[in-house]
Amino acid sequence: MPGPLSHIRVLDLSRVLAGPWAGQNLADMGAEVIKVERPGKGDDSRAFGPPWLKDPQGKPTSEAAYFLAANRGKKSITANLSSPQAQAMLRELAKTCDVVIENYKFGDLARYGLGYEDIKAVKPDIVYCSVTGFGQTGPWRERPGYDFMAQGMSGLMSVTGEPDGTPGAGPMRVGIPIIDILTGMYASIAICAALAHRAQTGVGQHLDLALLDTSMAFLSIQGMTYLTTGEAPGRIGNTHPSIVPYQVFPTRDGSVILACGNDNLFAKFCAAAGCGHLVTDERFARNAGRVQNRAILVPLLNEVFAQKTTKEWVALLEEAGVPNGPINSIAEAFEEEQVKARGVRFDLPHTKGGTVPMISSPMKFSATPLKQDTPPPTLGQHTEAVLSGILGLDAAGIARLRESGAI
Repeated sequence: MPGPLSHIRVLDLSRVLAGPWAGQNLADMGAEVIKVERPGKGDDSRAFGPPWLKDPQGKPTSEAAYFLAANRGKKSITANLSSPQAQAMLRELAKTCDVVIENYKFGDLARYGLGYEDIKAVKPDIVYCSVTGFGQTGPWRERPGYDFMAQGMSGLMSVTGEPDGTPGAGPMRVGIPIIDILTGMYASIAICAALAHRAQTGVGQHLDLALLDTSMAFLSIQGMTYLTTGEAPGRIGNTHPSIVPYQVFPTRDGSVILACGNDNLFAKFCAAAGCGHLVTDERFARNAGRVQNRAILVPLLNEVFAQKTTKEWVALLEEAGVPNGPINSIAEAFEEEQVKARGVRFDLPHTKGGTVPMISSPMKFSATPLKQDTPPPTLGQHTEAVLSGILGLDAAGIARLRESGAI
């Protein structure tokens, strides 16, 4: 069956991660995504290595893992945006598209005749998605923005890491560029919503996504804690601000995560762990009491967990129906039985690497399964096919564009 967006064509003018992540989501859902890259260099993330994809002989190729992570399913064409011929070519391509994604600084593409108003003039119902650091409005709209900056400026790093006074204390960024990825996810949702609106009304629109906006929204519970109390929450490491016990505990040979999200689960845990007396203690019988008396309860639980290995605790708590889990390395995570059963890792053929390993989208559709059968493209791999197949250019016309430096 075709994917749910198999009727959609996307012109992807974005690079690095936030915009490309949105484009990859749309490609996974069946959209035809045409990625526009700089001649000779391509997307900046093509140079973000090592690590590089290895060829069948184990030698590094020029394909960066960073680029491979966010560009599955796309067609790559090259275009020099400073060339009037390339600008005209891209406007012609936009006429055939439903969506444009771009993540240039505010106003940059308008200088090339490729801004929202320019594309709207040739394709009135276009869904045009702009992804920037700070958005299309406000005093910072012309500033460049990056994931790390957004994590710091939004306060996210102020609630991530070990608390003051403990070893390793200090603000910490999340271990992946999560704001880039989340902005790409919000962009995907916004694009799909705008397409649904267009299907009903025939009207396109300009979507304005910003990294800082995403990071502020991502504060969620912590942000609401501040807004409702007037007090900014701090770092609490691997504990939970309002649920106890919901944290990491050291075991005899490692550590384990215990997640008692309600009083019933805490009672189940205590019964399984042989510390049923804690349930009858008024200080710990209800979650509010456990939160208030965290400093008393946690040392008691540390003594309990020190009696068994991580493997023993996982088995015991699993049998008791208490949510728990080990802290895996990424290598260990890919070896988990459930991860394998869900097909999280799969391989696609690649012109340079023989095959390229991929991480599957978590979206599962019963009637319109995802289309994840096309590897990330090499630079300009589809230029001729797109220009001839969509714009109807012949070999001579494509050659002239190349000679002019447009592609």
